[in-house]
Amino acid sequence: MRILEGIEENFRFMVLEVSKQVSSALLVVERPDPDRIKRIESRDDYIDNLKSVIENACWGRIHGSRDGNKRTLDLVRAANIININLERIADYAVNIVSQVQYLTDPLFIRRYDYRDPFVDVERALGLVFPALTRQDVRLALRICRAEFSLDDRFKAAFDAILADLRRGESPENAISCFNIFRYLERMGDALLNIGEAVIFAALGEKLKIHQYQALQDTLGQGGEDIPLSPGDFSSIWGTRSGCRIGRVEDHGPRSKGVLFKEGNAEKLAKEKENIERWEKLSPGLPPAIQAFQTDGDSASMLLEYLGGCNFQEVVLTADREIVENACFLITQTVGNVWEQTLTRAPVASGFMAQMRSRLDDVLRLHPGFATERKDFCGLAIPALSELLAAADAAEAGLAAPVSVFLHGDFNLNNIVYDHTAQRIHYIDLHRSGQGDYAVDTAVFLASNFRLPVFEAHLRDRLRLVMRRFLEFARAFAAEQGDAAFEARLTFGVARALATSARFETNRAFAQELFQRGVYLLERQVALSGRPVEEAVFPDAVLVY
Repeated sequence: MRILEGIEENFRFMVLEVSKQVSSALLVVERPDPDRIKRIESRDDYIDNLKSVIENACWGRIHGSRDGNKRTLDLVRAANIININLERIADYAVNIVSQVQYLTDPLFIRRYDYRDPFVDVERALGLVFPALTRQDVRLALRICRAEFSLDDRFKAAFDAILADLRRGESPENAISCFNIFRYLERMGDALLNIGEAVIFAALGEKLKIHQYQALQDTLGQGGEDIPLSPGDFSSIWGTRSGCRIGRVEDHGPRSKGVLFKEGNAEKLAKEKENIERWEKLSPGLPPAIQAFQTDGDSASMLLEYLGGCNFQEVVLTADREIVENACFLITQTVGNVWEQTLTRAPVASGFMAQMRSRLDDVLRLHPGFATERKDFCGLAIPALSELLAAADAAEAGLAAPVSVFLHGDFNLNNIVYDHTAQRIHYIDLHRSGQGDYAVDTAVFLASNFRLPVFEAHLRDRLRLVMRRFLEFARAFAAEQGDAAFEARLTFGVARALATSARFETNRAFAQELFQRGVYLLERQVALSGRPVEEAVFPDAVLVY
């Protein structure tokens, strides 16, 4: 058993996300873009959530350890310290893009050496994951040295800015540039803490004890500010939504408690609006809203805590009869919603646009997936970029003849099955809206296939669920005379499988997901110019 088992995967995502924030901040410094700034600020919620996931896992390992092995405890403690400092670096990246907005002349910062500090930070971040997992002191020292380099660069920039201020060179721009370099220098301080934590994990020696103790004090003050008695709030983690989620216990005789969500105000307001629409459409399908309030850019919401369990648990643990029953309830519920909300007007699916928007995250985790054009035994194999361009053109001619009200993120773990009440519920509804029913179909199918379970009997269960839903969706398409459904579904599943690789650190399985997505794109592109009725989604692609 690996010492960091249960922590390592999320830790790797944390390093990747923080690195992405730093590189995005550099792009904003070079070419200010309001949309990119908004994405950076929004992504900060996900990083905060991921930090809490890792923190909880670390403390669980520390307090749950029975053997008292000091090396294990030192490593887990170091992982938590690094986690905290990674989140700080991400915060400094957000602070930098905030300062860029104060520059009246975006080109003013080019007077100074601004690129090299960003390069120093990104290089050091690239060493963090191997340094911790190997407890490599040499890599740790290289991380620490980044702080020294950043200090020197800050001093040089400070001297140049001070000289410009003395000459009266645009004081407003000069001060904003100073603040940007100051945040870069603070990233260096965090990197020094990270390097020292790796050394502590490797050697068991606390270098700069007073700094380490300060980190521990900060950690002790990092709990949730929720006015509840001990044990009344239990966190529910694992979501990538960027919201903080937890269950608040109610000690009443028959109460099941409520679900607490806190996060971005715009996102939660959209979810509230969608829940209210779902409630009018199908009472009881979504959780009931108990309370909602906003506070500036954040909001919080109390929701009914639903009975039952998510459908993923049902598929993996329940008897076959229960799985069959749950499949029936799901298709019956979805069918009723689709029929109630059906609008006879063409609607585009937008699968390729979604794929492009998420491809960078896939390639950041698995850069080898970005294939170049090759010739193999006289056969030309197009580059990934060429395939995507061809797929864009092929999808442009497709549209669904009808639209329906979609869940928008129809994954197995967003469906709650209540066996006692014989009904299902929808959760995580901020993406709901009118659209092509192939969207929810594709996401549902892919969410089954991408589960990293490989036992034969469990894969049989997943195939059963996918088969039942595919039969249902095809019957609905036939009723609508939707000749292009199979073609759109092919694009949809291709998008869902390929982009799911951004969440899978098992490279072999991630490659399975991505290559099956690429295969589907190649298959559909090959049919370009032929009657759309000839397209048939290959069910076998969902057999693992």
